[in-house]
Amino acid sequence: MELHTDLSLPYLIRKSSKPNAPLLLLLHGYGSNEADLFSFAPELPEDFCVVALRAPIDLGFGGYAWYDINFTDLEKFNDVEQAQQAIALIKKCISELISTYDLNPENVWLCGFSQGAILSNALCIQSPGNIKNVIMLSGYWASDIIGDFRPKDYSKIRYFISHGTEDAVIPIEWARKTPENLNLLGIKNIYHEYLSGHGIVPQNFHDFLTFVNANLYR
Repeated sequence: MELHTDLSLPYLIRKSSKPNAPLLLLLHGYGSNEADLFSFAPELPEDFCVVALRAPIDLGFGGYAWYDINFTDLEKFNDVEQAQQAIALIKKCISELISTYDLNPENVWLCGFSQGAILSNALCIQSPGNIKNVIMLSGYWASDIIGDFRPKDYSKIRYFISHGTEDAVIPIEWARKTPENLNLLGIKNIYHEYLSGHGIVPQNFHDFLTFVNANLYR
């Protein structure tokens, strides 16, 4: 795997077999790196241009974060300023990727795990723009990061949301609020729970791929 450094964030890429390809952007979780979710790439349709970004905060030992987390203060759990900066960086990378690789600007997918899922959701809710589908793996609706927003046109967007009922990092109760909030905004979504912890079990991955294949060219 070759790490590319020509855009605003380092990234791994599996180019598409087709022109004007849809972009599937992978956003890893806290303490991980771009190689984590990029392991999905061989299983994803070849039509996709698959890109995994590396988060900007270096935690050492090969781990990175999109923003700092204060595990001792639930009132200030997320560093919201850093999270907003990360969202701006991700949006910039999307524009750069579309331009650099001649991708379809109307068919952008966000797929995030944990912290990456939180940011994928926040970005889409704040400014859906060219986002078509969002895949939230073990994340939650972070109201502090989303902030005040004016509802947009979300009619073209679909969500796949999954979570482990035994997740000790992000409680299942937090995750269940995501489809509730999406429903209030009229955003179509599929929600799955699995008897698992903070991770992706085989059935979760199977359901994720089913969603991807069903929505690739809808």
